[in-house]
Amino acid sequence: MKKIFFALIGGSCLLIAACGSGSDNGGDANSAVTTNTTTTADAGNSGGTAAASDPKKGIGPVSEVKLNSPLNQSMVANGKQVYDVKCASCHKLTGEKLVGPGWKGVTERRTPEWIMNFSMNTEEMLNKDAEAQKMLEECLVRMPNQSLTETDARAVLEFMFQNDGKK
Repeated sequence: MKKIFFALIGGSCLLIAACGSGSDNGGDANSAVTTNTTTTADAGNSGGTAAASDPKKGIGPVSEVKLNSPLNQSMVANGKQVYDVKCASCHKLTGEKLVGPGWKGVTERRTPEWIMNFSMNTEEMLNKDAEAQKMLEECLVRMPNQSLTETDARAVLEFMFQNDGKK
């Protein structure tokens, strides 16, 4: 019975991942993401998966995130859109676990770089990052690659900060 349940959940997540959000806007001149080759808030797909040297930043293309203060409301809205399409079926906005962990407090537990690298480089993070592996042990389901662009991952990050009560 458990195998059928997990197969249904996994299939649902893959179906959701295939739908995509189509969102590729919402950058802001005041926010920036430094990748292994680019500094931008609107770079599209990152393409590379160079390992970050700091384990708190995870494994992936993002090495530095400059946060918006106040939050960019356009990015927050885009992040909510991405959440609704690609994340809500597995993650609640509270601390409650659904399929994956709840999002409440995530911006206090993880660095912005780690969150973005996990969002865009999920498979490698689950294979090599100790914190991602701990989450996998708790949830027992691998998060599917949602094919987020850097812009989408940045918008989701901004939405996560709003969800955690940041302004």
